[in-house]
Amino acid sequence: MKTINYEKLTKDEVELSLFSNFNRYQDVKKCWRKENGDLILKEISFTEQWGPNEYKHLVNCLKNTIETGGTVFSVFENNGNSLVGFASLENQLFGTANQYLQLSSIHISYKNRGMGIGKRLFSLVCEQAIEMGAKKLYISAHSSQETQAFYKAVGCVEAIEHNEALVAKEPYDCQLEYGLF
Repeated sequence: MKTINYEKLTKDEVELSLFSNFNRYQDVKKCWRKENGDLILKEISFTEQWGPNEYKHLVNCLKNTIETGGTVFSVFENNGNSLVGFASLENQLFGTANQYLQLSSIHISYKNRGMGIGKRLFSLVCEQAIEMGAKKLYISAHSSQETQAFYKAVGCVEAIEHNEALVAKEPYDCQLEYGLF
């Protein structure tokens, strides 16, 4: 029987070896695109498979999140021996009423998807965001059909306000929000 443990990571725990068994793989067939103000599901096919460069960049990003007061949650199975998921929450409030905190990443290793791990991570991020004074989560999310299905399932909707810096960085991402109650 597998044991699953959720915990916050410290900056010192975020290192490349943490991701040695993590498989960020996605076979994308369809993506959402905005055309004339409407979201349309289009046939856009590609495979994403993170390699050493993506993981090095990720380590730098996650360390920065922690250094700037944000939080990185991790999910381990088998008593902490294997990372199967993580999520990061930034610490800078933004929006016209400083209502948003950014969920900057949430990923589940390929073989561990569909087990509720992502939903539990999302819930932990929400609890933390409330503690940090946010009224809403902001997510600049991959436009793939599967990714958007996850966010819809947890209750996310199109963001009322768009963070233009995030839109410019990833113009095909869907800008989402989640109300924290």
